[in-house]
Amino acid sequence: MDTQLWLHPRDELVATMDRIYRYHMTTTSGGNLSILDPDGSIWITPSRVDKGSLRSADIVRVKADGSREGLHPPSSEFPFHREIYRFRPDIKAIVHAHPGALVAFSIVRRLPETRVQTHAYNLCGKIAYAPYACPGSQELGDKIAAAFAGGADCVMLENHGVVIGGRDLAEAFQRFETLEFVAQTVIRASALGELRTLPNDLLTGHAVPDYTPLDSQVPTNHEKELRTEVCAFAQRAYRQKLMISTAGAISARLDAQQFVITPRRRDRLDLKPSSLVRATKDSMEMGKRGSRTSRLHGLIYAANPEIGVIINAQPMCASAFCMTDVEFSSRTIPESYLVLGDAPKVPFACVVNDAEALAARMSLKKCPVLLIENEGALIVGRTLLEAFDRLEVLEATAEALQLSRPLGPLVPMPESALAELRKAFGMD
Repeated sequence: MDTQLWLHPRDELVATMDRIYRYHMTTTSGGNLSILDPDGSIWITPSRVDKGSLRSADIVRVKADGSREGLHPPSSEFPFHREIYRFRPDIKAIVHAHPGALVAFSIVRRLPETRVQTHAYNLCGKIAYAPYACPGSQELGDKIAAAFAGGADCVMLENHGVVIGGRDLAEAFQRFETLEFVAQTVIRASALGELRTLPNDLLTGHAVPDYTPLDSQVPTNHEKELRTEVCAFAQRAYRQKLMISTAGAISARLDAQQFVITPRRRDRLDLKPSSLVRATKDSMEMGKRGSRTSRLHGLIYAANPEIGVIINAQPMCASAFCMTDVEFSSRTIPESYLVLGDAPKVPFACVVNDAEALAARMSLKKCPVLLIENEGALIVGRTLLEAFDRLEVLEATAEALQLSRPLGPLVPMPESALAELRKAFGMD
């Protein structure tokens, strides 16, 4: 959320709450956000104001001396915001809400498992529980602050919801969104079979490789067009819940060696053409940080001149299959088989450390979609539309497979029908 660096705290709180509400991660009356100002003031969302129509004028300022400015009283949960800031001076912003999956964990008294994905594990950090206390009470504030004082950045509230802190509101939101997304995925995976987690040595230590600086050059009209299209599809993927703000990468080929790729840790909904990074498998546009998948994409392009676009993503339903031993099948309807091929699943491989092995698997005709255990999907295509369609069809197929389970066992398309499809559409 780089644009929020220039926003007044009031506007930043409104923009973030609008996003949380729009993506169904809170309700009209639920949740509150705050920012700690350098002068000691706390800017906080108000009490009893519709989250779906929040305005900058509604935001309340509580000064360090306890005096207030604003049209409304501050959120009734103000006490725990104040206590968290008191016990954790490194935290400058707080998100509290009641998203569905995290509430589900809170009402069964369980912590969401983040060891299922390296990204979620490293971004969300330590997660703790705070015992139940009446909302708005000093007792609740003390219990939440104690959990944060113990080093947690994400605190689950028994029979309530979640509170998450960050160095700024963008980081707090990213943790919040990621934790809810992984919780949604874990619930789906648990309905399929036994959840598979990663050992500690695979969760950390995946450094981004060093790149030589790529000489600057004036972008051609082709590059300008591609950058605009990549941003549009990344934002579309976010709106379709196929990516979240900090996870997922898209690249598009410029020529035999060069491509443009989404940047690392840049909000997918806030991407602009200038945000993208021009790269090769060994070099990167000076002064920019491309996705950690940049070398993987470069290796795939180098070995497959017909591939024009590559996507990495962790959509919920497809990722649920990546977190269990349950087989994913594309042999459901003709569209799924034609668009995805067999979409095989392979053991966990790091997109940084194991880039060569993953790149060797990809082929436009034989393997355009690869599912990687505890990592997500790797997808290739000739064009942005073709690759994005594969991503959408993958998630739709995974969702249909999960929805079908209570109805009865899967009846896949017979081999005779698949052979007919391969012949009719030139897949052989």
